Amino acid sequence: MRKLWIFVSALVFAASAAANDIGQIKVAKGDVQVERSGARVAATVGMPVRATDVVVTGANGSAGITFSDNSLVSVGPNSVFAIDKYRFDTTTHAGEFEGSLRKGKLAAVSGKMVRQSPESMKIRTPSSVMAVRGTEFVVQVDEPAAAPAAAR
Repeated sequence: MRKLWIFVSALVFAASAAANDIGQIKVAKGDVQVERSGARVAATVGMPVRATDVVVTGANGSAGITFSDNSLVSVGPNSVFAIDKYRFDTTTHAGEFEGSLRKGKLAAVSGKMVRQSPESMKIRTPSSVMAVRGTEFVVQVDEPAAAPAAAR
């Protein structure tokens, strides 16, 4: 009986963790890390992605993520991409996808939720908000140039 209880508890824990997974790292080349709950871990192929994760790539890094609605996101070198909000209903295809590209380059192909509701995907940058109504896009955020030194 005790073994059965342990097995059921492990199943419930695994199911609740999987319920928080919204996608998966499909490609991780070079320096790629996922920031989650204040800690950074090296991204690996097959690693689950969750809402509120931040993907950080180094100078030689790039990552490809597939989300549960079949949206595809590629994050280029020297990038910081935060998943701010994600929810997707697999039955109705309704949902919401909000992300922030803080720096770097991002390419995306929208999935089922955008086909269902064209206004459901938004990507923020430091200077704008892009509502994705098409199927593919690329956005780049350059770091601001250093302010000139004050004249003496």
